[in-house]
Amino acid sequence: MNFLDIAKANFEKWNAALQTKSPAKVAELYSDDCTFLPTLSPEFKHGKKEAELYFEHFLKKNPAGKIVDEKIQKLGEESYLHSGLYNFEIDQDGARVNVDARFTCVWRKLEGGSWNIIHHHSSVRPAA
Repeated sequence: MNFLDIAKANFEKWNAALQTKSPAKVAELYSDDCTFLPTLSPEFKHGKKEAELYFEHFLKKNPAGKIVDEKIQKLGEESYLHSGLYNFEIDQDGARVNVDARFTCVWRKLEGGSWNIIHHHSSVRPAA
């Protein structure tokens, strides 16, 4: 499997975790020492527990993500940077709206072959 396939599979796993509506399930994909700059929060989050607290709020919006453009940069045999543009459909003011955002995720391979997020930055895409 190449890193593009790994990145696509990991994004799908992350997006599927969002669909569970379980903050703990999503946070399981983050490392204990992760850093996280969330899309809809002004805070800089540190660690799995703070990621989970963010997702308690974010999952109430019933998010569904889709990558629009992406790039994968191999950082070593056990880590890569996945960045690009994605869109989220979320509940807002009684309707489903689209949030255009950009993202950067650094994933690290664990013993046993699974992957987790050590850094995640997501921000609303500025208007052109």
